[in-house]
Amino acid sequence: MLLLACALLPTVLGGAMPFLRIQRRKGRMIYAVSAVCLTSVLVFYCLFQPRMDPVELFRLSDRFVCRLALDQAGKVYLGLAALLWPFAALYAVEYMQHEAREGNFFAWYTVSFGAAILMSAANNLFTLYIFYEWLTLCTVPLVWHRKDGESTRAAVQYMLYLIGGAALGFAAVMLVPAFMKVDGTFCLGGAGGYTPSSYVDPRCVWIVLLGFLGFGVKAAVLPLCRWLPTASVAPTPVTALLHAVAVVNAGVFAVARVLYYTVPNSCIRGTWAQTVMLILSTATILYGAVMAVREQQVKKRLAWSTVSNLSYMLFGLSLLSESGMAAGMAHMVFHGLMKIILFYCAGAVLVQTDRTQVRQMQGLGRKMPLAFGCFTLAGLSLVGIPPLPGFVSKYALVTAAFEQQGVWAVAGAVALLIAAVLTTIYIFTIVYPAFFMEFRPIPGEKAPRDGGVCMTVTLVALSGMLLLAGIFAGRFMEMLAGLAQGVIA
Repeated sequence: MLLLACALLPTVLGGAMPFLRIQRRKGRMIYAVSAVCLTSVLVFYCLFQPRMDPVELFRLSDRFVCRLALDQAGKVYLGLAALLWPFAALYAVEYMQHEAREGNFFAWYTVSFGAAILMSAANNLFTLYIFYEWLTLCTVPLVWHRKDGESTRAAVQYMLYLIGGAALGFAAVMLVPAFMKVDGTFCLGGAGGYTPSSYVDPRCVWIVLLGFLGFGVKAAVLPLCRWLPTASVAPTPVTALLHAVAVVNAGVFAVARVLYYTVPNSCIRGTWAQTVMLILSTATILYGAVMAVREQQVKKRLAWSTVSNLSYMLFGLSLLSESGMAAGMAHMVFHGLMKIILFYCAGAVLVQTDRTQVRQMQGLGRKMPLAFGCFTLAGLSLVGIPPLPGFVSKYALVTAAFEQQGVWAVAGAVALLIAAVLTTIYIFTIVYPAFFMEFRPIPGEKAPRDGGVCMTVTLVALSGMLLLAGIFAGRFMEMLAGLAQGVIA
C-alpha cells in the first residue's frame, strides 16, 4: 500500500494545485517543490525495502488484472525518476517565472510523477499499458503549455504518434492472454506460468514485434521519431522531462518488459523479428546522429541526439542477452543524467540571452562559465570519454554486440562507433565557439550571465552526480549484470 500512496501523493497534490488558488508565487513554488521532494523521499524508502506485497487495484478477468508490484527492473527506472524529478522542479522554479500559466505547468508536472511511479510498478503487461498511456495523457498539456500555433501542432503530433503507436502495443497486450494463456505477470526470462509450445513460437514473435514497434514509438525508433524534436518547442523543463527522464525512458522500459519479462528469449532469439529490431535500432542510431549534426537549433539538436541515444538502449535490449540487457539499462540511466544537464544548460542560455541557434553560441562560454562548463562535462560523457559514465555504457553495448557475433549485431556495434564520431561533431561545434571564439553582442540584448540560485544549484548538483556516476559506474554495471542473470531461457 505504501507504493500506491507514493503514486497518489503527487497525483492528488498536483491535481489540487489549480483549486487551491495560492496567490503568492513563493507559496506556489514551495508547495510544488515540497510535493515532489516528499514523493521522492517516500519512493526512495520503498526502493530500499527488501520486499513489498503486490497491490491489486482492479480485475476485469483472471487474465486482465491491474496489479502493482515493484521488482528490480522497476526500481532502476523509478530510482532515476525519483532522483531527477526534484531537481527538475527546482530548476523550473527559476525558469518558469519567464512563462505564463506556471500554476498549470506545476500541476501537470507533479501529476506526471505519479504516472511514472505507477508505470514503473506495473506487475504485468496489462497494468503497464494502462499507466503508460496515462503518462502520455499527463504530458500532453505540458507540450501544449504555451497554447500558440507551434505548441498546438507539436502537442497534436505528440499525441497522434504516441497514442497511435500505442495501438500496436495494445495489440501485444491483447495477444499475451490469447496466445500464451497467462495474465502476463512479469517474470525475468518470460511471463510466469508460460511454457512455449516450441523452441521458436511464431505467435510470440508477433507479440514481441508489435510490442517493440508500439512501445518503441515513445523511444523514438524509426520511422516514428519526428515527434520528439518537434516537442522541443515546449519549455525546457518539459523537454528535459520528455527527452531525458520520464517519457522516452518509459518507451525503453516498456520494450524491456516485453523482451525480457513477458516472452521467453528462446522464442525470438535468431528469428526475423530480432533482425527487424536490430536493423531499426541501428538505423535510428545513425539517423538521429546525422540529423543532430545538421540541426542548427540547440534544443532540437539535443532532441535528435536523444533519438540516436534511445536506440543505443533499444539495440542493447534487442541483443536478447544478459550483457545486452545490462548495457541497455545502464545507458538509460547514464543518458538520462547526461541529457538533462545538456538541456538545462541550453535552457539557461535561452533564459539569459534568448539565443537558440548554434551560431549564436560564440563567446558565451566566457560569459556563462558555469552553464557551458557543465555542458562540456555532460557533452564529454555523451561522446564517451573515460572515465565518465557515457564511456562505460557505450563500451558495454559494443562489447555485448561483439559477443553475439551476428551480422546485424556487429553492424550495430559499428554504427555505435560512427555515431560516437558524429556526437563529437554536434557537441563540440557548440563547445568550441563558446569558449574559443569572440563574443558578439546582439543590439538590445542584456548582458549574458549564469542563472540564479535555483539553476546554479541544479546544474552543480547534477554535474556532481555525473562525476560520481563515472566513479561508481563499475559497481552499477555489476548490479545490473546481477539483475539480468536468468535472462537466457
